[in-house]
Amino acid sequence: MSNFILTGTPGSGKTAILRQLEIHGYAVVEEAATDVIALHHALGHREPWRDPDFIDRIVDLQRKRQLAVGPMIHRTTFFDRSPVCTLALSRHLALAAPRPLLDEIDRVLTDHVYERTVFFVRSQGFVQATAARRISLEDSHVFEQIHEDTYRSLGFELIAVAPDRLPARVAVVEDVVEGLRRKS
Repeated sequence: MSNFILTGTPGSGKTAILRQLEIHGYAVVEEAATDVIALHHALGHREPWRDPDFIDRIVDLQRKRQLAVGPMIHRTTFFDRSPVCTLALSRHLALAAPRPLLDEIDRVLTDHVYERTVFFVRSQGFVQATAARRISLEDSHVFEQIHEDTYRSLGFELIAVAPDRLPARVAVVEDVVEGLRRKS
């Protein structure tokens, strides 16, 4: 089983890469933060990221989704973000990392839930606002650096997926996965 994280700054094109990987037959686990925001918007909360338990809600949904995948022997799965991303988000929002988040990071590191190789999708130089994505291009660059620093501080190896046409970006991911498969 290989669980890879695909991450990057908002608006980097990560979701398009994941959709293409899914079409190519890989399992994909959806991002939690966007869904938490969408749910709370539907419940009438305009800025759920200001709620004191926002980070806890993301961590809870991430854990549920990761555990629901279970052990899939010989299946490569791509996770749209991880608890490490949530730690980066809490740092970007200048929030203290809550204990459940730190516990979840300890669990995924100790249990080797994810491969240490992480696909880091680089900014394409623009951000399109959505209901959940309200970050400026400048702030997205700051967040990208926080994100990168957070992963590196926990010992992950980042594979840059540079801005390019979608097929080329997907090829980078698939080539690295195939290379790692041949090594093991």
